[in-house]
Order: sequence, then structure tokens, then C-alpha cells
Amino acid sequence: MPAVSKGDGMRGLAVFISDIRNLIWGQWSLPGRVVVTMKPGGKSVLNSWEWLLEIGAARSLQRLYPRGLWGKSKEAEIKRINKELANIRSKFKGDKALDGYSKKKYVCKLLFIFLLGHDIDFGHMEAVNLLSSNKYTEKQIGYLFISVLVNSNSELIRLINNAIKNDLASRNPTFMCLALHCIANVGSREMGEAFAADIPRILVAGDSMDSVKQSAALCLLRLYKASPDLVPMGEWTARVVHLLNDQHMGVVTAAVSLITCLCKKNPDDFKTCISLAVSRLSRIVSSASTDLQDYTYYFVPAPWLSVKLLRLLQCYPPPEDAAVKGRLVECLETVLNKAQEPPKSKKVQHSNAKNAILFETISLIIHYDSEPNLLVRACNQLGQFLQHRETNLRYLALESMCTLASSEFSHEAVKTHIDTVINALKTERDVSVRQRAADLLYAMCDRSNAKQIVSEMLRYLETADYAIREEIVLKVAILAEKYAVDYSWYVDTILNLIRIAGDYVSEEVWYRVLQIVTNRDDVQGYAAKTVFEALQAPACHENMVKVGGYILGEFGNLIAGDPRSSPPVQFSLLHSKFHLCSVATRALLLSTYIKFINLFPETKATIQAVLRAGSQLRNADVELQQRAVEYLTLSSVASTDVLATVLEEMPPFPERESSILAKLKRKKGPGAGSALDDGRRDPSSNDINGGVEPTPSTVSTPSPSADLLGLRAAPPPAAPPASAGAGNLLVDVFDGPAAQPSLGPTPEEAFLSPGPEDIGPPIPEADELLNKFVCKNNGVLFENQLLQIGVKSEFRQNLGRMYLFYGNKTSYSSRILTHCGPPGDLQTHLAVQTKRVAAQVDGGAQVQQVLNIECLRDFLTPPLLSVRFRYGGTPQALTLKLPVTINKFFQPTEMAAQDFFQRWKQLSLPQQEAQKIFKANHPMDAEVTKAKLLGFGSALLDNVDPNPENFVGAGIIQTKALQVGCLLRLEPNAQAQMYRLTLRTSKEPVSRHLCELLAQQF
Repeated sequence: MPAVSKGDGMRGLAVFISDIRNLIWGQWSLPGRVVVTMKPGGKSVLNSWEWLLEIGAARSLQRLYPRGLWGKSKEAEIKRINKELANIRSKFKGDKALDGYSKKKYVCKLLFIFLLGHDIDFGHMEAVNLLSSNKYTEKQIGYLFISVLVNSNSELIRLINNAIKNDLASRNPTFMCLALHCIANVGSREMGEAFAADIPRILVAGDSMDSVKQSAALCLLRLYKASPDLVPMGEWTARVVHLLNDQHMGVVTAAVSLITCLCKKNPDDFKTCISLAVSRLSRIVSSASTDLQDYTYYFVPAPWLSVKLLRLLQCYPPPEDAAVKGRLVECLETVLNKAQEPPKSKKVQHSNAKNAILFETISLIIHYDSEPNLLVRACNQLGQFLQHRETNLRYLALESMCTLASSEFSHEAVKTHIDTVINALKTERDVSVRQRAADLLYAMCDRSNAKQIVSEMLRYLETADYAIREEIVLKVAILAEKYAVDYSWYVDTILNLIRIAGDYVSEEVWYRVLQIVTNRDDVQGYAAKTVFEALQAPACHENMVKVGGYILGEFGNLIAGDPRSSPPVQFSLLHSKFHLCSVATRALLLSTYIKFINLFPETKATIQAVLRAGSQLRNADVELQQRAVEYLTLSSVASTDVLATVLEEMPPFPERESSILAKLKRKKGPGAGSALDDGRRDPSSNDINGGVEPTPSTVSTPSPSADLLGLRAAPPPAAPPASAGAGNLLVDVFDGPAAQPSLGPTPEEAFLSPGPEDIGPPIPEADELLNKFVCKNNGVLFENQLLQIGVKSEFRQNLGRMYLFYGNKTSYSSRILTHCGPPGDLQTHLAVQTKRVAAQVDGGAQVQQVLNIECLRDFLTPPLLSVRFRYGGTPQALTLKLPVTINKFFQPTEMAAQDFFQRWKQLSLPQQEAQKIFKANHPMDAEVTKAKLLGFGSALLDNVDPNPENFVGAGIIQTKALQVGCLLRLEPNAQAQMYRLTLRTSKEPVSRHLCELLAQQF
């Protein structure tokens, strides 16, 4: 028999594929013109055919252009395929043994038929046999068939594993790569158990080719994601980190992907990657597009690797080494600088690659939240994208600025873009961009712009998409309450909210307005008048009727003196809505009627007639019938005194966490932005309504970059109790009872829990950690590979409340016990009340501890926090300084220039002044300096100092025993990179201490 060439030998496959293509799509040829039309489903077949050409399995098809007529029926296609399957089956079962090339041809046909959507139930063993071939094309088709058709639970897995093991041991790089690709594609647990120990050795072996290392890294990543417990951590972990220095950029890219995944569970094992990642990133960022020609994408050097390195750095806190941190800051500044340069190409690929690096850089800056200059620059850069013609860039800019708004350093910079964001809310065509604009307005809101933002959101609500109306209603309700200067504006806002979007106003919203009106005498009359006027509208939403029924039933007597709102008018107005309402609302109105009998005896006969009506006494609804009978009997039998006692005005509601905020967190879902609960303090406000109470989070992923503390993501609601005197108005009326006080410590707690007498000395870096919180109130106080401690705090006058979050970063459950309090000599100056934490914390979860703080007298030493827990059976202990400094009790004070200089002269004694001249430790930026001074607690006075470059501030330190006035002056010298800081107070120790605290911030 004559020899058959490879081209002729594959002609059967070519003819078969040609027939199938003709059944699915056809062509009509004219001289000089070819028109190809594809029928439904033809796209996948064409791609499959071209793909087979690419892998070289049907070389003769490259010369073949199919000829045929328009499509035949589906039955014809199935008939042709069944015929070919029968032919292949006969070849496999025939007496004559097939050579490797024939097996490859028939296996390739089976693979093609499978890609057409038909089931294949034979040929698997022939594909496995191809794995033992020494020819690349045969081995390739075998591995391809197995990767696509073999189930991870197949009985052939052991045979496949043996073939893979032989290829991995062959040291042939091509065969090794094919085997590694197959392991990654199948990814079964049995394969993981067989090769999880071998792949790391191949990855770090000195004689492995670059292509093999790259494939091994990605294969190990796939196995780790499928079965993390199968990948052992060993000595190879230290060696894999050094792949970041590899000369082959493909190896580095694959290694970064692997390390990023591994370090999330084992951060300490890969901590050395920080310096190497910074070094590699620095070389890429500082290089020109010609330096990395093979890895330059549209004039952007190695964009994919740059993005991966930036994401890897987000898994860790800022570098502790000053040199590494300085180099990283330089890299970030370089990226921001390059973003300002003119584009080197007009192609969209160039801008996409450049912006991908920029946005990941901004994410890293936000993650660190420690470089005010970079945060402000990032905000300004994002502001340029808010009006970009590309919708995706506008969306990403709004999303990133939502996170920046929660930083105390960049919040003011974000606020400068309020007009642009409002315009985006009005004019954007894409609903997702409009939603991000609403989120950003919510995040940037504070007391200075609350009325403007709330009014714009109300105006947008009239035309907003139905999918986001409920979320906007909740945000407006929260902002109106949180930043209400006077509650008449708050009542107007909520009633307007009900008028515009009544269907989307949940019970939590109108419950809340009832609580606030009930708890505050000064707004009750205004609320009664306003809701009475709102009920007169021809079209009145049922939620408005509910609010009106409750408020008029309680406080209608405050407007009864006006003939236009006399008791009969109030009753007739409410009763005109009665028959149009649901059962629940009618039940509420019946309660209002019986209240009217107590408030307005002249309406008794009219109301009793309504209650006697057959429609009430014989109502089909049991609740309405029972209320009508009981209220009628009560009004007929009870004396005036008894009636007044039973129907007296509702007492003030106890204050708990707002269920509106909790509902918004549930609406946003897990991973919501920090704008829901950012814990910022508005330095210019008097906080008549306090802030939002943080709640514990239940994060399940033990990752160093995970938000264990809830500082960025909104945690699920848990409603911790709040004292009535804390001034926090975001509380719920109808929530459950407050938490019970904790019991005494168990013997284990007594063993682990520190008392005041056995608190050890603070850790060496305690002062450095404390200094980070002098000008801000929330952030990460301490973090290592086992524990993360976060802080959120709010202060008003001489009172403060602090929330400590203890996050367990390990994958094991641990018992954490703490003690907080001032040292013995400080107890007369500072009172700290706390509930001891003695909880079993699961891996990746957290617990919360609340501290109530009162400043009795001025103090110089912060209180201490002692934390003890067990890890791996070994007791762990650390002592930190709580971020409670004297400046936290600053009350900002505004004064004119004349008053300032008069007071400055009064504090002219030498012991009343403290002055320090020092060199700037950070870049001298006016906006950053202003933000730090506001965060310090003083008010900034404009047009007071003759030199406009200087900063002047004033404030009063509030203590229980006395008040200490404070004036400050900061004189920057940009040329010399120096500052001169002068403080004058009425007490010498306070002047010196404040001067030292503030000087360390610059």
C-alpha cells in the first residue's frame, strides 16, 4: 500500500468538517465577489474550525474552501455526524491497530463533534493513549481532548496522572507545559493531591525553562484556588518570592498572580515580597517605552504587570522601611505625573492601559490612607475624569471618589467637585453612572453642604429610575437627620420625601420622623402645622396619612387655636382619607380618634358616632373591629381622669441605632462603600445630632487587605446600645431591648485578662501609632499577621465615644480579652468606662468594644489598651496607647481679627506660650496643612494674619473642671522647608503639649 502523506491523511477530517459547515452555513459565489452568510449557531462552528486550523490538526483545511448549497435540515446534519461516529467507532474497535497519526485524526474529529454540541461517549482511552506519544501534535490533541471532555471524577484520572507524571519528569519543556496546562484545566482534587508537591519544585528549580516556570506558577494558582489545603507552605515560599526579580517578564507576571493569592491567607510567609514588588514597579514606571520593547503595549511599559504589582501591594499595610516607602511614594507620584502628560497615541488601547495603571495606583493610595499629598492629588486627578467623554472613566472616577470622600485628608478636596457631580446626577444617560453620582453626593455630604445635596437629591428623585429610588430615599432620610441644623428643616425634608416618592418610603423612615418629633418639644408644633397642610393636598400618599394621624393625635392641640385647624377640621380632614387607606392605616387612625376624644372633648359625639357605625363594629377585619369596640367602650365608660391617664402623650422614645442606616446597608449589600458609615468628624460642626454608630462586621475572609474592621465596607446591622446622653440621633424607635451588661469573668478570662495592676509597658512603636491619630478619628491602630485593631471615635465638648474593632486575621478561632483605662496618676484627669471584651472570635471575623470617655481635667498622657489572646496555644500580649489626646476635646471657636489679637496679647506671659521651629517632614502643601489643622480641632481664621501664607486658629479645650482657651499660629517657609509653630493657652503644660503634638504632624 502506498505511503500516505499527512495532508492526504487528514483529507477525511477536512471533508467531514466541510460537510458540516455546508449544513450550517453556505456561500454564493459570483465572479470577483464572495458573500458568506451564517445561520444561527454557525458562529461557534466557524470558530471551532478556525481553532482546529490554528493548532495544526487539519493542515489540509488551510487550502480548502468549502463549496456547497444553502443549508440542509437539522436531521441531515445529525445523519452526517452519526455516520462519521459509526465510522470512528469501527476504526477504534477494528482488528487492525491504529497508528498514532490515525488516532490523532479520529480523536480530533470527536473533539470537533463535541464542539458542535453533540455528546461523545467513547474515544477517551484512545485520547489517553496519545499522551504516551513522543510527537508533539499527537500529545497535544490527547491533552486537549482530556482537558475538554474528561470529567474530574473519571475512572481514567489515574492513567492520566501517570502520563502527566512521566511528562513532568521528562524535562522536555514542551511536554512539561502541556502536562501543566492539563492539570490546570482539569483542576480536580485528585490531580491536586498527586501534583501539589511536585509543581512548587518545578517552579523554583534552577534549571526550569522560563515557559515552564510561567506555566507552573499559573497551574499552582489554579490548584490553590480549587483546593487551598492541598498546597503546602514550605521552603519554596521564600524562593518563589524571588521570582519577582526574574529577567523574564512573563515569569514575573505569573509569579505576582500566584503570590497575590497566596499572601491573602499566609501574609507573613510572603512579607518579603513588598520590597521586591516596589523595586520591580519602580523599574517599570521609570522606564521608557523603548526599554521594554517586548512588553510595551501601545507605548505603555508592561501595563498588566504594573497593575498586578499594585494589587499585590494592596494586600499589605504601608512599608515600614523608610527607603522602601520613599521609593514607593516616588513611583506613585510618577504615575500621577505621567497621567498629566499628553497621550503618545490616539488609540483607545493606549488610553485604556494608561488609565488601568492610574486607577490601580489611586486604589493603592486610598488603601494606605497615610499620604495626604497623594490623596489630594489623586482626588484632583479623578476630578478631571468626571467630565471625560468616556462613560467608563466617569463611572470609575465617581466610584473611586466615593472612597476618597471617607478620608479626612481628601474629603475637602472631594467637596470641590460637588457642582460637577450634581450635573452628572442630572444629565448622565447611564443609570449606573447616575447611581454612582448619588453615592458620591452621599459620601461627600457634611454640615456645610447638607442642604444643597439633600435638595438636589430630592429634585432628582422626581425623575430617578425606579430601581434606585428606595436607596435614594434612605440616603436623603439619613442625611437630613444627621446634618439637621434645626428640625423644622428635617420635618420639611421628610414630608417632601413622602410627597415625591411615597411608595418608596419604608416604615423605617416615617417611624424615625415620629420618634424625633416625639422626643423634641421645640419641633412638635411646627410638625403638626406642616403635616396638617400636607394632608390638605388632593392626592395624599398613605404614608403621609400615617404620619399625619400620629402627629395630630399626639400634638394636634398645639395648632387647635387656629380656626383653620380647629379640632373638628382636623378630624374631618383625617376621616376623609379613612376609606381610601389600608387596614393598618385605618387601625392607626382609629387610635388617633380616641386620642382626639382626650385632647378635644367637643369631638367626642362625632367620633363615637363613627365608632358605632356598623362598618366598624362589624368589620370583617378582626383588628379594626376590636379597636372600634374597645375605643367606644373606653370613651363611654371611663371618667375624664381615667381617659386622660390612659391616653396621655407618648413618652420620649429610647435611643438606639438607626434602622434607616441598617436598611441602607442591607440594600447596598456586602462590600458597600465606606460612605455609608465613614465615621468622619466634621470639625466645623457642633454635632447637635451626633454621628452614626458603628456596628460590628462579620467578614469571613482572613486576608490582610480584607476589611476586617468595617472601616471601608458597611457592616451588617447589629444595633449596639447607646446611652441617652451620647447625643447620637441615628437611633431606632422600635428596635429590640438594649444589650444586658456582661457577667463577671470566667477563670480563663481571669487568667488571660489584664487588670490595671499588670498592664505591661507599651510596645516600642506605640508613640508612632498614636501620632497617626492626632488629626484623625478613625483608622487602623495596630496590625500584624494575627490581629488587626481599628478605631472609630467621636468627641463633643468634654465627652467622647470610641469604638475598638478587634479583627482576627488568622484562620483559627481565638479568645480575645482586653483592658482599657488611664494609668493610676491619670484617673483624676480622664474617666474611661468600658465593657470588657471576652469573646470567641472566629477566623476572619471581628468583635467590637465601646468606650465612653470623659475629660475631667487637662492631661498629658494617653490611656492604655492591653490586649491578650491565645494563638496556637501560646499566650500573646500587647499594650498600646489609645488615641485619646487633649486636642480631641477642642471646641472650634470663630473670632474676628480684632478679638484674636486682643486675646493674643492677654496670653503674653512667657509660661503661656510654647514655640517650636522645625523642619518639614512631609511635602509642604497648603490644602493638606489646612486639613490637618482642622483635624487637630481648632477653627481656622481667615484674613487675620497679615501674611496670607500663615495659618491662624482658635479653640477652647473643654474639660469638666475648667475651659482652656487656645490660640495658634503656623508660619510655613517654603524656601527653607521649615515651620514655626506658636501656641498660647492659659495653662503652661497644655501649651507645651499641644505644640509637641501638632509639630509632629508636619
